[in-house]
Amino acid sequence: MNGRGRVRAGYLQRPAMNFLGHLYLSGNEPEVIVGNFMGDGVKGRDLQRFTPGIREGIRLHRRIDSFTDRHPLALQGRERLRPHAGRWSGVVLDIFFDHVLAVEWADLHDEPLDAFVERMYGLLPLYQQHMPPRIRHMLPYMIAGDWLRSYATLEGIGRALDGLSRRVTAGAPMRGAERVVERHYEAYKSEFLEFLPDLQEALKA
Repeated sequence: MNGRGRVRAGYLQRPAMNFLGHLYLSGNEPEVIVGNFMGDGVKGRDLQRFTPGIREGIRLHRRIDSFTDRHPLALQGRERLRPHAGRWSGVVLDIFFDHVLAVEWADLHDEPLDAFVERMYGLLPLYQQHMPPRIRHMLPYMIAGDWLRSYATLEGIGRALDGLSRRVTAGAPMRGAERVVERHYEAYKSEFLEFLPDLQEALKA
């Protein structure tokens, strides 16, 4: 988002996982968490203005995006969405993957989702001065709206998709796309649970 609440189409078209997924994959180093969280808002290769930990997090974010972009299971999930969401299929899949992650969280992470989310909501504002303007502007809305927990429900992802659809040009196809994951949840769950270990293994390299 920028300061006027608009979301750039280029940002939304990224086929990467969304905020919860990026935070999940960040590990426990605070600055790496922050860098990964804000990675979509940082452009260019020159990262010297950031601390080493934040630079590491930004690079981690880009590796996640790049791997997700070309993974066959992500491509498969987007194709299932394409009749409904069209050009926005990658954006919607981001939110679907966060939905599956939130729903299946107890089997994927030792820390309860509520505790993890509260820890993130406490940590991220401490580093606002390091964040790009549009991420810094968005953060209070994310916390106030409890976006990270809201992805666990169809209603929550429906609100997210509806909000995005109204903030981009020709975004209407995103509206109601939560019904696709409702109809095909087991397929998206299977794809995500197979994709996630591949991604985690790739990040070790």
